[in-house]
Amino acid sequence: MSLTNVLISLFRVRVKIGRSHGFEDKRSRHCPYLDTINRSVLDFDFEKLCSISLSHINVYACLICGKYFQGRGQKSHAYIHSVQFTHHVFLNLHTLKFYCLPDNYKIIDSSLEDVTYVLKPTFTKQHIAGLDKHGKLYRAYDGTTYLPGIVGLNNIKANDYANVVLQALSNVPPLRNYFLEEDNYCRIRRPPGDIMFLLVQRFGELMRKLWNPRNFKAHVSPHEMLQAVVLCSKKTFQITKQGDAVDFLSWFLNALHGALGGTKKKTSIISKVFQGSMRIFSKKLPHPDLPAEEKEALLLKAEYQEKMSESTFLYLTLDLPTAPLYKDEKEQLIIPQVPLFNILAKFNGNNEKEYKTYKENFLKRFQLTKLPPYLVFCIKRFTKNNFFVEKNPTIVNFPITNVDLREYLTEEAQATEKITTYDLVANIVHDGKPTEGSYRIHVLHHGTGKWYELQDLQVIDILPQMITLSEAYIQVCCSLLTFVIR
Repeated sequence: MSLTNVLISLFRVRVKIGRSHGFEDKRSRHCPYLDTINRSVLDFDFEKLCSISLSHINVYACLICGKYFQGRGQKSHAYIHSVQFTHHVFLNLHTLKFYCLPDNYKIIDSSLEDVTYVLKPTFTKQHIAGLDKHGKLYRAYDGTTYLPGIVGLNNIKANDYANVVLQALSNVPPLRNYFLEEDNYCRIRRPPGDIMFLLVQRFGELMRKLWNPRNFKAHVSPHEMLQAVVLCSKKTFQITKQGDAVDFLSWFLNALHGALGGTKKKTSIISKVFQGSMRIFSKKLPHPDLPAEEKEALLLKAEYQEKMSESTFLYLTLDLPTAPLYKDEKEQLIIPQVPLFNILAKFNGNNEKEYKTYKENFLKRFQLTKLPPYLVFCIKRFTKNNFFVEKNPTIVNFPITNVDLREYLTEEAQATEKITTYDLVANIVHDGKPTEGSYRIHVLHHGTGKWYELQDLQVIDILPQMITLSEAYIQVCCSLLTFVIR
């Protein structure tokens, strides 16, 4: 081929490219197939992969049947689907652009904005600032009414232990506000190959879906979020196997803290919201089988003297008194009750408790030195041994408002902490047997001041008096001091 022919061919290719990118197809603003879109079948909560090739690359959603297909060129799965079933309108799940197949032209129409908003909700600073100031009900496309934030999460098989934790965290305003704005964390740099940042991205997406006022349905599926949890936890927490809500909360908060660039010294939104500090006084005990003379001699050594250390915490573990072994005179087991302040006495700096390891015993006492803006209590209901897991059914009597923790602070901290009073904002409950039970959560909606009970997809309002009768497992409390994240 001569040089002239080569130049002519290159020119034709250049003109073709210019036309495809520089000119708008006349049909783009007058697509005749927009009335075939079926919004009632659209569900963008699931993993974005092709239903045939299972590929994540270049995936399109068919807006007539809701299925995902790869590509839009000839011989692609989306193209074949459009010809076979005469489904013509597709949405690119990455670029958020609409196309008509098999004609392969871009669709431009403002009536499709609601579809892209459901796929990727966005929030302005003004919208976020007003979330807790009103209790307006919104109507989903399917006709059901709902309060943004008070939305059921789908229990795919046995993931209710994770659902309640995610719902509790979504109702912590500083944490919620941070994740509603993607700009707050999208520029955080992570090492190459680090998969933990996927947790941050998926949690942000879930948070925005839970608080979306323009949903097509009044519930959300946490499928993508839980897929990230399974991957990042190396299958420690699974969708198909029941887990422990406290174990998941502990892992999830620490994983988010690390993924956001937080360390022991460097803060993140997690540490700003939940992290407090305490003093731990620890004293090593001699082996109980030793003679009395040897015990006395050991206690004089420096190794067995009381030592003090400072430690931070994201939640406080509260120990329940031992449940009764015997039935009452009516042959029924007594369900004991204990006031919250009795089990909080663990942190008054005076109460000592023995802690056993596989070879050594320690006597420890605790005292708080700093209270976080949001305080999490984990009530230790389960004890494990080599044979089975046992659940303590003791009911904790707790006030919903005005829990004062000043007496559990050191004298120095009491002088600096202005407000030490907390109100309950979320209460996670475990019902049933240790291995076969289920989880539900009570959540306070700040805009209306009402309490709601959420269990999977079920959402009902509840009286505050009923909350105190439940077997509380995890509680999230908010400081009355106004907290502003900087």
